[in-house]
Amino acid sequence: MALALLGCMLFFLDLPIAAWCKTTVFPDAVLWFLSFSERVANGKDVAVLLMCLLVVDPSLRAVFAVRDTSTPAHERLAFPRIAAAALGGGIVVQIIKSFVPRVRPRVAELADFASSLATFGEPASGTSVSRYDLGSFPSGHAAVAAGFATALCWRYPHATPLFCLLATSAALQRVASSAHYPSDIAFGAAVGLLVAATVLPESKEPNHDDQRLSCDAPRSPKTAAG
Repeated sequence: MALALLGCMLFFLDLPIAAWCKTTVFPDAVLWFLSFSERVANGKDVAVLLMCLLVVDPSLRAVFAVRDTSTPAHERLAFPRIAAAALGGGIVVQIIKSFVPRVRPRVAELADFASSLATFGEPASGTSVSRYDLGSFPSGHAAVAAGFATALCWRYPHATPLFCLLATSAALQRVASSAHYPSDIAFGAAVGLLVAATVLPESKEPNHDDQRLSCDAPRSPKTAAG
């Protein structure tokens, strides 16, 4: 809800920010980090990262242990939930795009628009704009980044600051590259968070690694003595 409200407020800033990004030359280091972060927002890259998760986190492979009745249900469903949270928002956004055309900043003559609302709708007759360049609203990359980051924070809460940083940077990359307006990424992130909140439980059940770590943790002298 907060992101949706932010998106409404950003409508008033869409055109000036988009115009500034089209004329600004960002430092190479900034562009490199933004482009690197975009990997957590691209659907194909996220699919590869999900496969990597299966390698580095053996507990997620419980989804394939069909005959193992000893594995709790929440562990068997952990990986499907993470995948659905990461990619579900992007699917929802693609459906919205098909009904709400909006020209992307990089192909728009921003000075010709009286307000950001004028960027919505089909282009005037005789104007050649591809369907892709009419898919600015909302941002699919922001939806995927927000959903993926939420799922990772749910599973690995100790790394929450890192996941949030990468998701935010990935969303900003879409504005800096003139692929989206600021309101696009706000509404896209809202969709991603909504889908993630729908498929993920309110709290993560401890996995086997969590339990092992807690058992291996040093006990206080008073506990050891008792």
